[in-house]
Amino acid sequence: MLRYEARGAVAWCTIDRPDKLNAMTRAFFGELREALDAAAADPAVRAMVVHGAGRCFSVGGDIAGFGDLAGTADRRAYAHEALTALRAVEATPVPVIAAVHGHALGGGCELTMVCDIVVADETARFGTPEAGVGLMPGLGVVRGRAHASLHWMKYLVMTGLPLDAHEARLAGLVNVVVPEGEHLDEAARLAGIISERSPLAVSTAKAFLGWDAWDRYPHAIDAVAMLQGSADHAEGVAAFTERRPPAFEGR
Repeated sequence: MLRYEARGAVAWCTIDRPDKLNAMTRAFFGELREALDAAAADPAVRAMVVHGAGRCFSVGGDIAGFGDLAGTADRRAYAHEALTALRAVEATPVPVIAAVHGHALGGGCELTMVCDIVVADETARFGTPEAGVGLMPGLGVVRGRAHASLHWMKYLVMTGLPLDAHEARLAGLVNVVVPEGEHLDEAARLAGIISERSPLAVSTAKAFLGWDAWDRYPHAIDAVAMLQGSADHAEGVAAFTERRPPAFEGR
């Protein structure tokens, strides 16, 4: 569900499942790592842009697929695949720009957190609604505070309410807000500027700037796997599928 195309000095990655609002399947995270490896291996590529096809960036993980996880080991493996793929965005030497329109929720919002620069048009909405299905944003609790204050992260995680583009910029999740439909042009402009800079200097600086908080990510994997096995999560998925409010019991 991830289209990769290198055009000159810029690699374009399109999250391409528009009929499902770009909800991320388990396979998406392997495709993301493959795209990152392809960009890093191409000496002509100096920057990458990630964006969504259709009406939005991504509504996050495919909740319908969570029910396919078989047991604790599989849940932990899935959490590890997702978080390490997102971490790879930050670890790649290639600068990555998120160009966001519409919803960037859950894993979609977390993907923007590990990108180096975030451009949003005025339709963009950022949120971490995982608590509504009995989960927490594993990457968000590890990496979100590198961008947003503790109060903003608590607001996002505990309420699940979205921020509009301007609120997200105020919170520190977005660099630039542009008029509706201009996010790709602005991302291309910034990618062009980056591509003219020394790639060695840029990648070295990126490596230094990315050192923070990752010592906590193994604990986040365990916490997400635990929550995926909870009764609250089962109730949250059932309520989502049945289009009704969940009745959580805290177990």
